[in-house]
Amino acid sequence: MLRCIQSIYQSQKPHFYPSNGICLRIFMTMYVGFSSSAGSILSSHYILAWSFKMNGSAEELDLSHLPKIPRYDNDNNRGIKQLKRILAFTLSFTGLTLVLVLVFGFVLISRKKRFMEILEDWEVQYGPHRFSYKDLFKATKGFKEKEVLGRGGFGRVYKGVLPSSNIQIAVKRISHDSRQGMREFVAEIATIGRLRHPNLVRLLGYCRRKNELLLVYDYMPNGSLDKFLYHQPNSSLNWTQRFKIIKDVASALFYLHQQWMQVIIHRDIKPTNVLIDGDMNARLGDFGLAKLCDLGNDPQTSHVAGTLGYMAPELAREGKANTSTDIYAFGIFMLEAACGRKPIEPRAPPEEAFLADWITDCWDKGDILATIDKRLEKRFVGQQAELVLKLGLLCSHPVAAGRPSMSSVILYLEGVASLPEDLSSVIKAREFPTGSNEVDALNELTAERNTVPSLTITEAFVSHGQSSKPVTIVPNAFNGGLLLR
Repeated sequence: MLRCIQSIYQSQKPHFYPSNGICLRIFMTMYVGFSSSAGSILSSHYILAWSFKMNGSAEELDLSHLPKIPRYDNDNNRGIKQLKRILAFTLSFTGLTLVLVLVFGFVLISRKKRFMEILEDWEVQYGPHRFSYKDLFKATKGFKEKEVLGRGGFGRVYKGVLPSSNIQIAVKRISHDSRQGMREFVAEIATIGRLRHPNLVRLLGYCRRKNELLLVYDYMPNGSLDKFLYHQPNSSLNWTQRFKIIKDVASALFYLHQQWMQVIIHRDIKPTNVLIDGDMNARLGDFGLAKLCDLGNDPQTSHVAGTLGYMAPELAREGKANTSTDIYAFGIFMLEAACGRKPIEPRAPPEEAFLADWITDCWDKGDILATIDKRLEKRFVGQQAELVLKLGLLCSHPVAAGRPSMSSVILYLEGVASLPEDLSSVIKAREFPTGSNEVDALNELTAERNTVPSLTITEAFVSHGQSSKPVTIVPNAFNGGLLLR
């Protein structure tokens, strides 16, 4: 006997179809199965339960335990659902891809803008001197605050390591508001980048980006001289180191003024611009104010640039820089290095407020060495210290005609030439004969000292690009120049 419960999808109530009294003819092999039909009407039939027994009555079916009728899904509905799933996946994937593309594009554009540089056609010729902003950004770790070496009137200086060569560099960031004069300034940078001297901080190159200019220099591990003079009271420089630093800066300035093929005026000589390398050698740096001019031509008058206390009177008055104004600043620098104090001290007693005047007063009293830095505790060479102080006063003479040239300064510092005996009267003089050059003017004030031995030097010391024949230099008393034979 066969008992069966069948349900049509449209009907939520199952139907019981007992098959009692069905007479079956039994063959050796037979199969039991189910079939249903609703004619031409589209319907679905489900067997919810069934029981079967060959001999006797089939087991009664419990209608309370029948399974739930499955939801009706025809082929059309299944197709629509599948299409919806595909469409949802496609739209989601497309939307996600579009978002990723937009994010990637934004990052790419932002990164490109971040490293965007200003490059004009005329800069092609300066290619070897140009660094990419991306390299400098990586070298300084994104110009982080902890990489700052110092701050100046023109911008910050950062320590960096070039990623390609692991060379340590110093990067100075300078703001510029316009392109006016930029071509000439870049040309000057490229020119200065060719300078090679052991006492000059080498300018490696530059980079231009938006409204800023980046200058790349050799890195000096010991920082600037002012750190030793004012910021390290327990580890000040001894006299030997100070005297060598003075001679190093003099050598660098002599090279800029007289040895290279063009005259370079530094315009801002002071301890903060004198850097100390790993071997305690002094190097003159920061050519941000340097003025390039042709030999034999007067530089054009420009804006007054420099630092108060180091500016020659005529520079502050006329705004015209030349080698003589550099020598004035170098004279003040010599006094500062020897005395360990700034050229102007507002808090000092009135008679000591101005360094040069104070040293002159002590000289008149016969105690010029009393002005030497007290931290040296009188551990210095008296003859050298007196030379530095008197030569510093001479270089910082208020009248330009009274200052020596750097070639004379070198001879005095090396002991090849001696200062005139009546140097005090020369320093105090405020008028010099008009219409005469520096050598003639000083010769009228000082007697000629021919007892000084001559010095023979070669082209490598005198000038680049000139004759390599030996030149005999004879110091002409205190002349501010040299007599060449």
